[in-house]
Amino acid sequence: MERDITIRPIEERDIKRLAEIEADSFATPWSEQSFRELLSIDYARYLVAEADGTVVGSAGMRIVAGEGDIDNVVVERPYRGQGIAQKLIEELIKAGEAEGVKEFTLEVRVSNAPAIHVYEKAGFRSEGVRPNFYEKPTEDALIMWRR
Repeated sequence: MERDITIRPIEERDIKRLAEIEADSFATPWSEQSFRELLSIDYARYLVAEADGTVVGSAGMRIVAGEGDIDNVVVERPYRGQGIAQKLIEELIKAGEAEGVKEFTLEVRVSNAPAIHVYEKAGFRSEGVRPNFYEKPTEDALIMWRR
């Protein structure tokens, strides 16, 4: 089924919903307060994905020293595997490039094959490992770059 997907900047009205998606997706989820703080950080670019008018995911990036550090890519379980994360990443890259960012980086659990595939499709390549980066469970992170 083809869905109508809209990608747009995060707004205050999205925060409660995003915190719910986080809580269902991650062992150490971001809180409503964490998302709220993003609204006032001038170097943060966070996007939400809406499917048929409902917020179903988000992804963000902080632009530091000319690099885009992508974090917190999440899509609600029933909507995974439909290209939504790919659209979020593509829009973050476009936004970063429009601001002069030429290099993007992110970390991903070494066991998260679906996410690694999404990132590779967007031009990211593995350049190293951060041992024990994640908790609950403890796991290494693959360091990926798009240069």
